[in-house]
Order: sequence, then structure tokens, then C-alpha cells
Amino acid sequence: MSKSILESREGLNEVISQCAEVAGYLWEKGWAERNGGNMTYDVTEFVDEEMKAMPPLAPARQIGAVLPHLKGCWFYAKGTGRRMRDLARKPMEAGCIIRICDDCASYEMVADAPVAPTSELPSHLALQDYLKGTGSSYKATLHTHPIELVALSHIRSFCSSEILTRTLWSMIPETLAFAPLGLGFIPFATPGTQELADATLKEIGRYDVVLWEKHGTIAVGRDMMDAFDQTDVLNKAACIYKTACQMGTPPEGMTDAQMTEIQELFHLPKTREI
Repeated sequence: MSKSILESREGLNEVISQCAEVAGYLWEKGWAERNGGNMTYDVTEFVDEEMKAMPPLAPARQIGAVLPHLKGCWFYAKGTGRRMRDLARKPMEAGCIIRICDDCASYEMVADAPVAPTSELPSHLALQDYLKGTGSSYKATLHTHPIELVALSHIRSFCSSEILTRTLWSMIPETLAFAPLGLGFIPFATPGTQELADATLKEIGRYDVVLWEKHGTIAVGRDMMDAFDQTDVLNKAACIYKTACQMGTPPEGMTDAQMTEIQELFHLPKTREI
């Protein structure tokens, strides 16, 4: 049996172990039913000469777009049809490592097995290309189905970035602190379409986490835990809102003045830091 690409590569092993850890959290929270959700992580910095010489495990596949900032980049990606709970246990059996070809329009599967990456790979790579193009240090993209956030997107009065952001920020100071850019919102679009990808690219310039109406969230972060943490704190705020409503009345939340005081006291960013 051939050895895993993770053997003797401490840095690569560490980030993929983090991806596996996050996958386990998603399953435990009920955010990753069956094969729901997907993730990608830019692992280019861990590529050595031996990896560069590895032959592809299958013929190159087209991405569906030309992504000029990804030339020579490598990514870990969840496999299509694979479960997050399986990725949590065996990340190289439920996921794969791919490299972008020199044409910036196709990719090759390199390790450990020819596991086809998520069907949402074009959208994830488009986000990665955008981040690279802006000089961002962000490495991770994460799509999942946070229950309470998705539920809010079924309520018409919440279907805007501004209303969602203000409501969630006002529930608890930590939401302001750990999701300081708020939550973007995209009206319903068929999953996997170019329409949804284009809308996501437009919103991700302003927000680290975006809510797809009646579907789920997609987040970007410095690493996979960062992308998860931001999604988690936003969903916690939605849980607080729901719990107050179950007690008999919508919560009043913090005032605008109180939230401004927190933003200024802790020097919270209002735009993405590189």
C-alpha cells in the first residue's frame, strides 16, 4: 500500500487534521446531514518538491472558469457525495488533494486516492481566486447548514444583510467581537449554479460569512477553525433570538449605542483585514 501524502509532512497533516476536527463539529451540531456541506483549504505553502513530482491519479478535469490567481495552487477538498462524519475520522478517504493546472482552468487529483472533489468546487475555487487576488491571507472556505440561521432565512422580514447583521450583533457582545463584519444575505438561487456563485462573490467582498436563503452559509477564514468559529457565533446569536421568542416575546437586543460602544472600545474591524 502506498503511503499517505500526510506522512512526514507535519504542517500539511496539521491543517487537514483541523479540517477533520471541524467536520466532526458540523456533524455533532446537526449542520451536516448525510453528505451536506463542503470545504476547501489552500495547502500550497506545504507543497515540497516530492509533492510537485507526484503524478495525477486521474485525467485533468475542467473547473468551468479561468482563475488566474490560482496558478500552481494546491487545495484539500471534501469529496463529492462524502459525509462530514466520515471526513472527521478519515479525511484522506473522504477528501482529496488537488493541484491547479498551468491553464488555470483545470485541476488534477494528486492524493491519496482519486476521490472526486465536491460538486461545489467551482464556487469554492472562485472564492479562493478572489481572496488571492485581493492579497488576503485567508486559506479556508466552508459551506454548511446551520439550523437557526437557515430558519431565519425562511422569515421574510429577516431577508436582508442589514437586518440580519443588526439583529444577530445585538443578541450578545461576542457576536460583534468574533463576527465583526456581520452576515451577508443572498436571495434563493439554485445550488451549484453560476448565478449563486456570482452573487456569493459579490457579497464575500464585504462579509466573511454569507447566508444563502433557505439553504445554508458559506464562510471564508484564515483557517478552517476561523471559518467555523464565525459561523458558530452567528448561529449562537440566532439561537438566543429563537429562545427569547419561545419565552413569549421577541428580544429587544442591545441598542445601537451599546453596540457602537463595544465596536469602539475593542477597535473592531469594519472591513476584512488582510
